[in-house]
Amino acid sequence: MNRLLVAVLAAIDAVIAAAVGVAAALAPLTLFWVLGLGGTADWGALWPAAVRVWQLGHLVPLHITLGDDYLIATGIPVDGARFVVSLAPLAFAVFTAVFAARSGARAARAGAWLVGVAAGTVTFAALAAGMWATAGNPVAAVYGWQSLLLPTLVFALPALSGALVGAWRHGDDGLIDDLRDRLDAHPRWTAVPAASARALGIAVAGLVGVGALLVAVATITRGGEVVALFEAAHVDATGATIIALGQLAYLPTLVVWGAAFAAGPGFAVGTGTTVAPAGTSLGLVPGVPALGLIPESPSSWLLLLALAIVAVGFVAGAVARARLAAEQGEGAAPRLATLSALVVLGGVAAALLAACASGSIGPGRLTETGPDAGPFAFAVALELAVGAAIALFGPARTDASAGVRAQTRSAEDDEAVTDAAAFADALFVTAGVTATAGATARADATVAPAVASAPASASAPMSTTSASDEETEPFALLDPAFLDDAR
Repeated sequence: MNRLLVAVLAAIDAVIAAAVGVAAALAPLTLFWVLGLGGTADWGALWPAAVRVWQLGHLVPLHITLGDDYLIATGIPVDGARFVVSLAPLAFAVFTAVFAARSGARAARAGAWLVGVAAGTVTFAALAAGMWATAGNPVAAVYGWQSLLLPTLVFALPALSGALVGAWRHGDDGLIDDLRDRLDAHPRWTAVPAASARALGIAVAGLVGVGALLVAVATITRGGEVVALFEAAHVDATGATIIALGQLAYLPTLVVWGAAFAAGPGFAVGTGTTVAPAGTSLGLVPGVPALGLIPESPSSWLLLLALAIVAVGFVAGAVARARLAAEQGEGAAPRLATLSALVVLGGVAAALLAACASGSIGPGRLTETGPDAGPFAFAVALELAVGAAIALFGPARTDASAGVRAQTRSAEDDEAVTDAAAFADALFVTAGVTATAGATARADATVAPAVASAPASASAPMSTTSASDEETEPFALLDPAFLDDAR
C-alpha cells in the first residue's frame, strides 16, 4: 500500500481515538449541565471540564484549587484548598491504547508500520496540544508538558507494540525481516522471541482476568454496601447516573487493584493503609460507592489467591514450551531464555499497571492510593516464575517415547484381535463337533432297526460315508441347510 495512504489512515485513526474519548467525557457532563445545573450552568466551562476528564484518563495529574466561596460553603479547611488528583479513570487510556494497537497492526499489514506509527503519534500529539490550548480551567490546572507527553505516550507505545507484532507476523521487508534472518541462522533460538511474546501476552491477560474475576465476586458479595453508599449520597437520578458512569470509567483501575490483591501485596486507600489478603488496615474511607467493594476483614485463606497467578504462569510456560518444541527450540538454553523474558517483562508489565492505577484522590492522607509498583511487580514476577518454570522444565512426553508407546499399543491391539479370532474359531469348532456328533447318533438310532429286519441274504450294496464327509467345516454351521439338518 502507498505510504502516503498509510499515513493518512493512521492519522484518521488518531483523530477517531481522540474524538471518541473526548465525546465519552463530554456526553455525561452535558447531561449534568442540562439537568443538574439548569439555568445556572456556565456553558463556557463545559469544554474545559470535558478535556480535563479526558486528560486525567490519560494519566495527566490535575492540580485542584478550590475558591474561597466554596471553602466557606462546604466547611473545608484552608489547608485543603489545594491538592492533586492523579488517580486515572483508566477506561479512557484503555480505549486509546486498544485503538492505537489496532492502528499499528493495520499499518504493519500494509507494509509501512513505521510510517503509520509516526503519523498516528504526531496527529494524536497535535490533538492533545490543541485540547490543552483551548481548555483553560482555573479550578483544575495541568502542566503543559504533561498534557502533551502523557496522552501521546498512551497512544504511541501501544501503536508501536501492535506494529511490531504485526511486522513480525507478516514481514516488513526491512528491519524486522533482517532480525528474523539473523535468528534463522541459529535454529535453536528462532522460536524464542515468538514464544516469549506469546507467553507474556497470556501472563498479562491472565493477570487482568484474575483481577476482573475478583472485582466481579466482590460486586456480588458486597453489592449491599455499594447500594448503601449510593443511598447515603442522597443524589437524584441524574446524580446517580453521573456517579455510576464515573465509577464505570474507573473499572479498569479497580481491576488492577484486584490483581494486586490476588498477587499478595494488595493496595492502599490512603497513607498508612493496606488492603491485602494477609490483613486490612483502613481508616476513614471516602464515601465513594465503589469503595464499598473493599473487604473489611479478609480471611487468611485468600492468600491462596496467589496460586491463581502461579497457574497463569504455568499456562504461559506451557504455551511457550509447545511453541519452542514446534520449531526445534526444546533445549534448556532457549527455555531458560524464554523463562527469563517472561519473568522480567511480566514484572515490568505489573509495575506499569500499578503505576497507572495509583495516585492521589484528595488532600492529606488521600495522596497515596492504589498498589505500590515495586512489591506488586516483585510478587507477580516471582509467581509467574514458579508456574512457568514448572511448565518449561518439568517432564514432558517426547516424540520418541510417544512413538514407542504408540507402537506398543498397536502390537497389543493386534494381539488382542488375534486372540479374539482364535477364541471365535474355537467356539465354532466346538459347536460344529457337538452338532455333528448329535446328528450321527440320531442317524445310527434310526438305521439300526432297519438293518436288523432286513434279510440276511440281501445283497444290496450299502453306502459308506467317508471320514472326510463326516467332518464339518466350522463356518458351515452358518449355512441354514446345515442348521435344518442338525435339527
